[in-house]
Amino acid sequence: QVQLVESGGGLVQAGGSLRLSCAASSIAFRHFTMGWYRVAPGKQRELVVDITSWGETLYTDSVKGRFSISRDKNMVYLEMNDLKPEDTATYFCNLLVSLQDDYWGQGTQVTVSS
Repeated sequence: QVQLVESGGGLVQAGGSLRLSCAASSIAFRHFTMGWYRVAPGKQRELVVDITSWGETLYTDSVKGRFSISRDKNMVYLEMNDLKPEDTATYFCNLLVSLQDDYWGQGTQVTVSS
């Protein structure tokens, strides 16, 4: 059974930083694309960034230059700098095994105050 466990969310003032972590278990994690998604109040889920097994990344435009994804062994990280109130959301870690098979963490809340 694959488990993804996120941590690192919290309350921060605008302009501040947070680092999210996601730990994956029970799978050859390094072979698959990992991603961070978020769900803001009243909005649909959106991809924040993902990273392939060979390190290629794809960022949504609103976070380019501010967020950075990295992975190491069974962990994936999201470094978030210069946070804005519009970054407030629940952030989810995703493991993409195939288009028909993916896994999600339980989510971690990020709240940015103005």
